[in-house]
Amino acid sequence: MGDQWHGIAQQETGESTDSVVSVTEWYERGLALKKAGLYKAAIDQFERAAADTTLAVKAYAQIGLCLKIAGQGEEAVTAFRKALAGTTVTSKERVQVLYLLGRTLESLGRIEETLEAYRWIRREDPAYRDVAARIEQLSERRPGPSEKKSRSGETGLAGSFMKLRQTLLGTSK
Repeated sequence: MGDQWHGIAQQETGESTDSVVSVTEWYERGLALKKAGLYKAAIDQFERAAADTTLAVKAYAQIGLCLKIAGQGEEAVTAFRKALAGTTVTSKERVQVLYLLGRTLESLGRIEETLEAYRWIRREDPAYRDVAARIEQLSERRPGPSEKKSRSGETGLAGSFMKLRQTLLGTSK
């Protein structure tokens, strides 16, 4: 079904759709396909749109949503991290994507990473959605002190910041 857009554009213009269709159109088509429940085809359109840095953040966020809806949580986490790594991400977009990432991590049972994402949101926008309530609820389920150390072995604010950076960007440094 994802090639449906290709076929229609080629029939109408006789040209390859890559040279005719703008990245904004790829993104809008992805939204329409997502709304219709055609997630695989939508992801294809969003991937094309993500090639443009001005739409990469939104496109990767939409890819993450499609993957999450399709039950592919780990892949959704990767897509949300790609959105956060975008060079054009605004503060507002960062908060929105962090929330999506947090909800996805929460659904996967990754409590420490979820808390880090939610705390980052709380620093940026203390009243954002239900973040304060989620932090409180998840803090009660938090692992013991021996599990709180970051990969670098640091604790406290510095360790939290390094771990958050690693979590969000998917890096080991």
